[in-house]
Amino acid sequence: MDKIELGGLVFDPAWLPKLGQGLVVTLEITGLCIALGIVLGLILAVLRVYGRGPLYWLSSLYVQFFRGTPLLVQLLMVYYGLPSWGIVLSPFVSGVIALGLNTAAYQAEYFRGAIQSIPRGQMLAARSMGMTRAQAIRYVILPQALRLVIPPWSNELILMLKYSSIVYMVTVIDLMGAARTIAARTFRYFEVFILVALIYLALVFLLSWLLRRLEERVRVPGLGMERGAPH
Repeated sequence: MDKIELGGLVFDPAWLPKLGQGLVVTLEITGLCIALGIVLGLILAVLRVYGRGPLYWLSSLYVQFFRGTPLLVQLLMVYYGLPSWGIVLSPFVSGVIALGLNTAAYQAEYFRGAIQSIPRGQMLAARSMGMTRAQAIRYVILPQALRLVIPPWSNELILMLKYSSIVYMVTVIDLMGAARTIAARTFRYFEVFILVALIYLALVFLLSWLLRRLEERVRVPGLGMERGAPH
């Protein structure tokens, strides 16, 4: 196909297949990181609310470390630091682990806030019916908390989609990595990154719409949480 010129800018449709391949990698990384963050974040949140002694302090230390240090530093620690201990990971796996561990700390705080928003009387009522603490958390507290957390948690999903772009720093050919490769070959940096920005923008709009629909479907009448601010 012929190149497209708009206001002095030149766009080449031949870039799209390479960018499409990078987009798939970006979505894979985002999905895996969010999934890892949900599992680990829920565990951390429960320990921060109901844990005692070492479990509480270790979970709190984890959250403070990953929220208090730059994501790029964490990524480089995993990719370049672990091999000195004999642990060699591929760039893709390093990116997933670093970003997953990071988002787990932020998700833990969202989950913790949702859990603490559930009236304490519900725990007492569940215990009075013969449930153990673990059963009450699993069957009474968490189902409500997971509904309430969607508005603030949606920020984390969108942010992780955008933050995933740093994995190109460890040679992962995601959307940003593909864009840099094309730009270096064609010297059309501005046009390539404008196109990439539009792709990210479209993805954010799509995710925002889907999350709003999800929030409407699972909303608990009479209960709600304010949408959290992005970090």
